[in-house]
Amino acid sequence: MAGKIITVAQQKGGAGKTTIAANLAVALTRMGKTVSLLDTDPQGSLGRWFMTRRQNGNPGLSFSTASAWGVSYECDKLRSEADFVFVDTPPKIDSDLKPAIRESDLVLVPVSASQVDVWATEGVLDMANREKAEVLVVLNRIKAGTRVADDVEKSLKKLGVSRAKSTLGHRVAFPETMGVGKGVQERGNGMWSDEIEALTKELLRKLRT
Repeated sequence: MAGKIITVAQQKGGAGKTTIAANLAVALTRMGKTVSLLDTDPQGSLGRWFMTRRQNGNPGLSFSTASAWGVSYECDKLRSEADFVFVDTPPKIDSDLKPAIRESDLVLVPVSASQVDVWATEGVLDMANREKAEVLVVLNRIKAGTRVADDVEKSLKKLGVSRAKSTLGHRVAFPETMGVGKGVQERGNGMWSDEIEALTKELLRKLRT
């Protein structure tokens, strides 16, 4: 069976795209899945995370890069080699993003606890709709029960977007582990680990694997 292509996209920078891609990738490898990473962001944050991971031992993942015109080729190749392929994209919405969305089985859209992030999401949703791609919004850096979290939730409902039931909190474990090429589950048990496990299982259900 061909591997699943999961593109992580958001117009606004700093929404947590790379962190979510890396942590889901690690979680799936811990479940015995084969995972490839494809970095299409010129900033190369996912690549730097992978190289740091590689320098610290066996990364347990494969990694490649591609510009917009090479995404389709890379996805075709990688889906035959891995169970899951995560595509990290630049923080912008233009024609360069279309190939990645077109190849995707699912588009993950991180949204932080900010109305600005919700506004930025609209561009991704519009492009995904035109490309007939399935979308799942992931609330990131959320503090449950706050007014801003409730406002973001209401705004997403108005957009009619599918939202993951699992959310990720604003936890220092995420940036700390990213800096040493790890996922939060490799740090040990904690709320951070439980959140990634829950999101990973929801992802698998969504993709019916």
